[in-house]
Amino acid sequence: MAEDGRRTAKAIQPEDALQIETFLDALWMESGASKHTLSAYGTDLRGLSFYRQSKGGFLINASRADLLAYLSYRIEKGAQPRSMARLLSSLRRFYQYLVLNRSISVDPSDDIATPKLGRSLPKSLTEDDVERLLIMPDVDDALGLRDRAMLEILYACGLRVTELVSLQLSQIGLNQGLVRITGKGDKERLVPMGEECLSWLEAYLVDGRPEILAARKVDALFVTRRGDAMTRQAFWHLIKRYAIQAGISKSLSPHTLRHAFATHLLNHGADLRVLQMLLGHSDLSTTQIYTHVAQERLKTLHAQHHPRG
Repeated sequence: MAEDGRRTAKAIQPEDALQIETFLDALWMESGASKHTLSAYGTDLRGLSFYRQSKGGFLINASRADLLAYLSYRIEKGAQPRSMARLLSSLRRFYQYLVLNRSISVDPSDDIATPKLGRSLPKSLTEDDVERLLIMPDVDDALGLRDRAMLEILYACGLRVTELVSLQLSQIGLNQGLVRITGKGDKERLVPMGEECLSWLEAYLVDGRPEILAARKVDALFVTRRGDAMTRQAFWHLIKRYAIQAGISKSLSPHTLRHAFATHLLNHGADLRVLQMLLGHSDLSTTQIYTHVAQERLKTLHAQHHPRG
């Protein structure tokens, strides 16, 4: 449930611990927030709780001035604007919850300005980079065949790594060429896989997966020698290893191939609304960041090839 997001430190005040735990449980039940999100909220609220304790107060009786003092304290400690924006978002969500449940009558986080953030462009790979990365696994080996299939579907469908390693056999429609993804908030979407991806996925299911499992019955699509589902961390280590082998020196993140998927689609004329559906973004504004990536590429191409660039 909300376990990872509500580990209570020994020194936290019981009153605050109960408020945080209740809030995280409600957040999980209402929105299906991920463990990572719950953990982030829990960390932010416990930090404020420790600060309030040092001042002889509690979360529930914090005033606007108390919150501003805490935010100033965090800035003095070196917190960056992005961290501060996330912290303020956590506090707002928490105090809005207390108001809705009539635990308090006034939201102390109201009217506190969010730090302005510069728009950061997602790190991506060129199409040549991706091609070099995809051919790195040794497909004569069952594990290499698995890795090739994982890389292919990750790039072909723009999946989050968590979505990839969580795939079950039942989510793959080989005849239809579609994969059914369960994304954030348990929202489902259908994404086409493409011929190349389908070809490698079929090869893995016929020649790779049976050899890896050795007659064991497992529902997970991508498996390890132990018969377990591939983990996010293990797959991320594989990507980094193949990137080194491919001579890719760019800094990678678990979302790198997802960003490449989005950027390359836009570069080839994809509609932003279609991209939003494929990526599983609930808000178009989240998808719009990729228009800036595509614009940066257009500027680069113009500078390289236009006689007056």
